[in-house]
Formats: sequence, C-alpha cells, structure tokens
Amino acid sequence: MSRMAKIAGPVTGGVDTHADVHVAAVVDQVGRVLGTESFPADADGYAGLLAWLRGHGELIAVGVEGTGSYGAGLARHLASAGVMVLEVIRPDRQRRRRRGKSDAVDAVSAALSALGEEDCGTPKSSDGAAESIRALRVARAGAMKARTQASNQLRDLITTAPEPVRAQLQGMSTVRRVRTAMAFTCGDAADPAEGTKAAMASVAARWLELDAEAARLEAALEELVTRVAAPEFLARTGAGCLSVSALIAAAGDNPGRIRSEAAYAALCGVSPVDCSSGKQQRHRLNRGGDRQANSALWRIATTRLQHDPRTQDYAARRTAAGKTRKEIIRELKRYIAREAYRELIRPGFATAAVPPSRQAA
Repeated sequence: MSRMAKIAGPVTGGVDTHADVHVAAVVDQVGRVLGTESFPADADGYAGLLAWLRGHGELIAVGVEGTGSYGAGLARHLASAGVMVLEVIRPDRQRRRRRGKSDAVDAVSAALSALGEEDCGTPKSSDGAAESIRALRVARAGAMKARTQASNQLRDLITTAPEPVRAQLQGMSTVRRVRTAMAFTCGDAADPAEGTKAAMASVAARWLELDAEAARLEAALEELVTRVAAPEFLARTGAGCLSVSALIAAAGDNPGRIRSEAAYAALCGVSPVDCSSGKQQRHRLNRGGDRQANSALWRIATTRLQHDPRTQDYAARRTAAGKTRKEIIRELKRYIAREAYRELIRPGFATAAVPPSRQAA
C-alpha cells in the first residue's frame, strides 16, 4: 500500500521482478519507506510503475533485480525514459533471516541498495550487436547440447543392439556411424534388429539437423563478430570467433559501464581475490564473473601456449621461476583480459586516459 510523503523530495526506487508481476518500493533520501506497490510485467505495467515512482518526488535512480532476465523489459523501459537504472543483487541469506522474505521486503532492499550504491552497477543496455551475439550464442549452445544428447543416444542404442547391427557400427567415429545409420532400410519393427535400426535412423537424422543448425548459427556469429570486433584483436593467436563472441557478450552494448581493464578482468573472473589474514598474505582464484568469458580466455591462453612463440618463451621463464602450469595460465588469462579490454571492448580508451608522459614510461 502506498504512503505518500507530505513533502516531495528526491526519491529512489527498487523493484523485485517476476515473470508476471513486478513489486516496486520507493524510499526517500534517508531511507524511509514511502510505499510499495505491485504492477503487471507488461508495457502498461512498466508505464504505471514509473508514474507511481515519480509521483513520490524527483526520481534519482531505480534499483532493479534481474535486469538480464525478468527485469530486462522494465530496465529498457526505464532507461528509455531517462531514468538511471542500477542492477542490484538479491539480498543475502543473513539479511533475509533477520528481516524475513517477501516481494515487498526484497523491493525495499533493492531501493536501499540503489540509494547507497551498495552492491550494484550499471546493467547491460541490450540494444545492439552484443545482445544479438549473446542470443546467437544461446541458440548455438542449445543446438550443440541437443546434438551431444543425440550422439549419446545413438551410442547407447549401438551398445544394446542385436549383434549383427552392433557389429556393423562398432568402432566408428560419430560422423561415420550417423551417416551409416541414416542409410538403414527398416523392415518389420516387431523384429528387434529392425526396430533398433528404425530408432537409429531417427536419432541420426536428428543429429544431422542439429549439426546443420549449429553450423548456420556459428556462421552468423562469425559474420557479426567480424563486423563489430577490432581486426587487430581478431588477428591475434587464439582469438577465434566463438571466444571473441563470449568476450563481447560479457561486456554488452554499453562497454562504458566498465571503467577500467581491472573491472573487465573482474567481470571475466580472472582478477585475483585477496584472502590475506594476519601474517598470511595471499590471493585466491576468483570463482565469480562471467564463466563463458572466463572459458574463452582459457581457450585463448592454452592455444597461445601451443602455437605462439612469445607465449611459450614467457611460460618457460615463469616455469624457471617456480610457477606451475596452472598459475601460468591464470597469469595469461589476466593479461589477455587486459589486451581484450584495450583492443576489443574499449579500443583507444586506455591510451586516451593515460597522459603521454606516463605512456612512454
């Protein structure tokens, strides 16, 4: 229920997002709750939510949970209306144990996080080529997963097939057994051998369709990445289409929200995390960040270790200094993240931000 303030002033909003309903809360500049309200998760609901927030005073910012999922449409609507949108994380379990759990409580927590700019950041705008790349990657990953499932099904059918059929396909590669199974002519399905052949032919046809779908999506990805990525970075060893697409998708269509190469490294999960205590001074592996981007950096690093002479020389020096291969790969991933930020994500930004006198140093 809304409770309007007597004196309108600067206010901050928070939204707990769901599939069908969004719950909004508004607080004043000292954190007092002015009201909570529910709105449908559609275009009319977005407009009503914004009007309700502005009805309490000058709207400074809105903290939205799940800007990459249920809150994506609302975040775009608010941004198009000139409202500063901040992505906030869900309350941790300790806070929920103290304050309880409800949609209104979560909305208030989002508003307070946005008010104090605590554990929040600028969400992806999702209005350009990076969003298209992300969507194509999702579709390709689904096709690849389904293709693997079809391959496993065909393998299992071969394992349990009657001996004449099993002997015909045993020991073949996946592509050969798929093409062989596609050529089967099936007789009476009541015969176990013929019924198994019919099942194999169906699974093989599915595998070929999914393989063609994955190839089409990969070609579309390659065309789009080539169009938007810096040629200098694409020319580097290991910078393949799929890896580069993951790095672009992680940054989003508004890379200006990433203010430094260290922030991009943290986004990709390759920044060391300080875990020192007392006399022990050490860092641990960052297990957060975008894991797809982290995997892309790993692929680039391992490819360079195999094929790039400069990287091989670096690895030899670090090995002589007592570093393990795992530690060397971690260092390479951090370096590649810096490289990607300067040449792929925000080309020219790092150079422009550093005075010429310090660049030479």
